[in-house]
Amino acid sequence: MMKLCAGNTRSLLVAVSLAVGMGMLTAIDTARAEYGDIVINNYSDDAGMRPAVFPHWFHRIRFRCKVCHADLGFRFKAGGNDITMLKIIDGEFCGACHNGDIAWSVENCDLCHSGKPGTKTQVHESTLQKLIAPPKK
Repeated sequence: MMKLCAGNTRSLLVAVSLAVGMGMLTAIDTARAEYGDIVINNYSDDAGMRPAVFPHWFHRIRFRCKVCHADLGFRFKAGGNDITMLKIIDGEFCGACHNGDIAWSVENCDLCHSGKPGTKTQVHESTLQKLIAPPKK
């Protein structure tokens, strides 16, 4: 009986490992936006890049709103900021912290540019999106 249980446990572990591995492989190719994340696609599609996904709540649990919205000048509106890679590299917007000293720098494009191509600039899965009915065609 013990050998049967050990064999079943081993088989179960292999099956779970494969399922997790397959899930991780498919997740690499999909957008990584979660509730409250901000998809930034003002220029990405035109530049042949995937839209950037800003993990708002990941940052919000670490910093007060004023850090970004007052000190760094981010407007309280998705699409309301003229963010470009040149500005980020020059230390504006995300580049104020993502400079290689405070947080990782911009060399790893896929860390931010992980959205689905063609996604409009928006707050992903926002309450506002759920309250406004899509236009009838």
